[in-house]
Amino acid sequence: MLAVTEAAAEAISALTAQGGIQQEGGLRFAMQTEPDSQPALALTVAPAPADGDEVVTANEGAHVFLEPRAADYLSDKVLDVQPDGEGQLSFAVLEK
Repeated sequence: MLAVTEAAAEAISALTAQGGIQQEGGLRFAMQTEPDSQPALALTVAPAPADGDEVVTANEGAHVFLEPRAADYLSDKVLDVQPDGEGQLSFAVLEK
């Protein structure tokens, strides 16, 4: 199952609060497939999980919703946040 770091959980809570989403909201990962390209993860802020989503709740109460194919892909990963070259925080999926 996807693990969520404390820093990522805090970032998720900040994003959902900023978006005016209730406490049931969270980040949602889904696999997107474009013609002639490899599948890629899509990340959105969602007010609730979609039917069939796996829900991961971090210690801080932050929620991550995983579409079934994304749940399979992320089952052995860790969600974290890392600063980019400009100091902005970005979500990162890391190996456990």
